[in-house]
Amino acid sequence: MPVPAHTRPHPAGAAAARLPWWALALPTLAFVALLLLIMNPADAHAASGDPALAHILERARQLVGH
Repeated sequence: MPVPAHTRPHPAGAAAARLPWWALALPTLAFVALLLLIMNPADAHAASGDPALAHILERARQLVGH
């Protein structure tokens, strides 16, 4: 006895995986803000407390700059 094939009620693809606008905007904004802090650590006032952390951030900025 043949078994009927099951079909999906909704098409698979981009239409099935829609996200709200803020689901992409907020992580993008956070990434850009952190990238700007890494590129210019002088603007990050909290980074001035620990010289080791400032040294690591400066080294990371130099590596990204190459």
